[in-house]
Amino acid sequence: MADIEQVDFAIPAELPILPLRGVVVYPMMWLPLTIGQERSIKLVDDTLIESADHRVIGLITSRDAEVEEPRPEQVYTLGTAALVHRMLKAPDGTIRLIVQGLERIRILGYVQEYPYLRARIELVPDDDEASLEQEALMRTTQELFRRLVQLVPHMPEELETAAINATSARQLAYLVAASVRMEPAQAQEILEINPVKQKLVKLNSILTKELEVLELGKKIQTQAQDEMSKMQREYFLREQLKAIQKELGEGDEQEAEIREFEQRIAQASMPEEADKEARRELDRMKKMPTQAAEYSVIKTYLDWMVNLPWNVTTADNLDIAHARRVLEEDHYGLKDIKDRILEFLSVRKLRLERRSEGQEPEPPADLIRREREGVILCFVGPPGTGKTSLGRSIARALGRKFIRLALGGIRDEAEVRGFRRTYIGSMPGRIIQSLRRIESRNPVFMLDEVDKLGRDFRGDPSSALLEVLDPEQNAEFRDHYLDVPFDLSQVFFITTANWLEPIPQPLLDRVEVIQLSSYTEEDKIKIAQGYLAPRQIRENGLRVAEVTIEENALRRIVCDYTREAGVRHLEREIGAICRKVATKVAENGAGEGSVVVTADDLPTYLGRPKFLNEVAERVEMAGVATGIAYTVTGGDIMFFEATRMPGAKGFTLTGQLGDVMKESAQAALSWVRSKATDYGIDAEVFAKSDIHLHIPAGATPKDGPSAGVTMATALVSLLTGTPVRKDVAMTGEITLRGQVLPVGGIKEKVLAANRAGLTTVILPKRNEGDLEDVPEIVRQKMAFVFAERVDDVIKTALVMRPAVQGATPLDAV
Repeated sequence: MADIEQVDFAIPAELPILPLRGVVVYPMMWLPLTIGQERSIKLVDDTLIESADHRVIGLITSRDAEVEEPRPEQVYTLGTAALVHRMLKAPDGTIRLIVQGLERIRILGYVQEYPYLRARIELVPDDDEASLEQEALMRTTQELFRRLVQLVPHMPEELETAAINATSARQLAYLVAASVRMEPAQAQEILEINPVKQKLVKLNSILTKELEVLELGKKIQTQAQDEMSKMQREYFLREQLKAIQKELGEGDEQEAEIREFEQRIAQASMPEEADKEARRELDRMKKMPTQAAEYSVIKTYLDWMVNLPWNVTTADNLDIAHARRVLEEDHYGLKDIKDRILEFLSVRKLRLERRSEGQEPEPPADLIRREREGVILCFVGPPGTGKTSLGRSIARALGRKFIRLALGGIRDEAEVRGFRRTYIGSMPGRIIQSLRRIESRNPVFMLDEVDKLGRDFRGDPSSALLEVLDPEQNAEFRDHYLDVPFDLSQVFFITTANWLEPIPQPLLDRVEVIQLSSYTEEDKIKIAQGYLAPRQIRENGLRVAEVTIEENALRRIVCDYTREAGVRHLEREIGAICRKVATKVAENGAGEGSVVVTADDLPTYLGRPKFLNEVAERVEMAGVATGIAYTVTGGDIMFFEATRMPGAKGFTLTGQLGDVMKESAQAALSWVRSKATDYGIDAEVFAKSDIHLHIPAGATPKDGPSAGVTMATALVSLLTGTPVRKDVAMTGEITLRGQVLPVGGIKEKVLAANRAGLTTVILPKRNEGDLEDVPEIVRQKMAFVFAERVDDVIKTALVMRPAVQGATPLDAV
């Protein structure tokens, strides 16, 4: 840098301009240049040969590096005046120059464009005022530049020394700017910034960013080198291990795995296709290094194949008496299901006995369809009726293993059929996973909550179940992951659901549906005495002699504290009593004697009653009728409330009603208007009144046609001023001609009316045969009226008074 300081001569006011492409020359810097264009060679010749005393030229960077001969408007206006120190003509015709930047210059105007550019210039010296802030900026720049030199291999350490020994901020700024990699536009910006302090600020920003990039690159490179070193180390260790094992006469790890899989494949007793596929994958595995990604994929696949129960079964306990005893021990009632299980056992017993006797089976009458062995049942009923626990009882009666798969919320088809092996982390579906876990191919397999399956863009799981639950197809069930057939024909499949409507019809067609109805009051008491109370006493650490719950207490719990189709809440309330008794025993000791819980003690244990018989209160006024409905949780009673106010033919329906129910209400109103004269209703009342029909509870959605007769009864009651009998409930679909059509869920509806304390139920005439499903004890306690027309319903439901026979009691409404 000493040579720079010694240069001292005047820079002419007019200079030849040499455009530069992709490079910026700074003052106080030395730089080699290569010149090859004709006009640039002409410029150098004129400057150095013809005027040897004036070796100063203007170096201006071109705005576009792609333009070979830029015009005046295509170069920047600010550049550097440079002194040409050396010139060397190369054999290829180019000229090599060594130039020294002197000072910043600004072009005022061009005086010549041909044969080369020449312009009038003015000097633009940098403002360099010493200050504490500038001193701090210099030190920061020196430190950042030092770190940069250490990270960049091609930057010599002399640059770091030169930066540290820089005598001025201007010299430091241009030294760093000339050494750091920058875009031409960014380098030009450094040249144009004034004062020097701002140059340092900009350079610090550039250096900081460059350091971040370089340090991150170094980190990535270090990690890659470490990984490579680790892999090389593992490779060498494996090779050494192979050599050691070879000397000891032992095989390596891969060979041991191959031998183990060969033995396990031979022992698995796979079907022909599965065995062939497993051995093909094993052959591929032999030819792969253990480091290959595909090696672990094949290893996982073979591990699944050899661990599946291809030919592992449990022997059925065909003792019919034993099965009957187990089913009776575990569940009260449920005669249809118990009979179906005993039928299955009987058929299987006959088959096996006659095969063992050597009797030749008759030739199959159907040469297309295979002989079916498995059973596929579907238990449908309200919550808490014992569907899931019944599956465990069936497995215990048969002597088979039990596995349960909850289907609620499953939306992906692959959850059932598995994921194809093309995906990372693939695995078989839930069916195959469960069979591997249970280690048997003939378990009792419960698919719980089949009506809660979802469906979205990932597929329809219910469609995937069609093959699983089809006795004609499931002998060759193909999981996407295994891609070989697996025999599910010996699996005893049981599906459960609360509601039949959400189940797709093709799936429903493949199963044998068995309905589980609501329990009667007597059933619940028997279940509580024989099953629930003993279990809660045992689970709460009590002895049988320490607590006794009387039958009247159980009856009050059923009526006043629970109102459900099943017995879950009943067991919960019994558990609450047992916990309070356990607290007394734990505090006072076990010598206090037995605790007897009576009906009068229940408020002490359970608080005030949760359900009251409100039918009498709700229907004591005209315009209110009691209906019965069938829901996903069993049967329930509903109140239909009608009122009228002055208006003009308005008819309002509230209570979150569905479209079908709204249409039933319109049909009921139309029928009432058509029969107004018969019931002594003034026809003008419809033109002068608005009618509002509401069905509580308003937060519960409701739909269906079976409330037609109830709505018609409520409207007639309102308009005649005659209340509905408080002991009557009704159901039935209505037509505009007044006919009463049959509806479903009769058993659940009758049981709901019985739970609510109602004694008379009005049913459609065509539903008379459905009463056979209602328990005999309930039928004896209730009276049933079978209606063919709505007039029959009105005659039974309303408390008829003489005023109805001709008078018009609207004034009393």
